[in-house]
Amino acid sequence: MKLLCDHMLGSLAKWLRIFGHDTFYPDATMNDDRILRIAHDEKRLLLSRDKELLIRAKKTLVPVLEIQTTDLTAQLRQALKKIPLDEKLILTRCTLCNTPLRSIEKEGIKDKLPEKVFQTRNKFWVCPVCSKYYWMGTHYENMRKKINTLLQKE
Repeated sequence: MKLLCDHMLGSLAKWLRIFGHDTFYPDATMNDDRILRIAHDEKRLLLSRDKELLIRAKKTLVPVLEIQTTDLTAQLRQALKKIPLDEKLILTRCTLCNTPLRSIEKEGIKDKLPEKVFQTRNKFWVCPVCSKYYWMGTHYENMRKKINTLLQKE
C-alpha cells in the first residue's frame, strides 16, 4: 500500500518508511491541491490531521486515514492497525527520500564510513538516490526495539 503523509506528519512518514512502506512526504512548498493530486494519481492513502484536507480528499475520492493524535507512538499504532505490514520490508527504505535501499560491499565504501563502523560492522546498505549509508549499529538496535514494542514482541 502506498502512503502520503501531510506536512504535519513528518516523523510518522519517517517511521512508516522504517516499517518498509512507500511513504511520500511533501516538501514545505507543496500546497494541498498538489498533495491531493499526487495522492489521487499515485493511488496513495492520505494520512492527515488536517480536517480541511481530509474533507477535500474525501470529495475527490482519495482514501484517507485521519490521524487523531500528536503522539508519535499512538500515530504509529493507529496507522499500523489499518495498513498491512510485511515484516520482510522493515528497514528496506531510505528514511530521507523513500527510495528502496541496495546492499553494498563493505570494501567499496571504506572511505565513506567512520573507521570504527568499518571495523565493527559487516553489512551495509546505500540509498541509490541520496547516497545515505546504513548499517546495523546502535541506531538500528534502538529502532528494532521500538519496532518490536509497536508490534508487541517484547
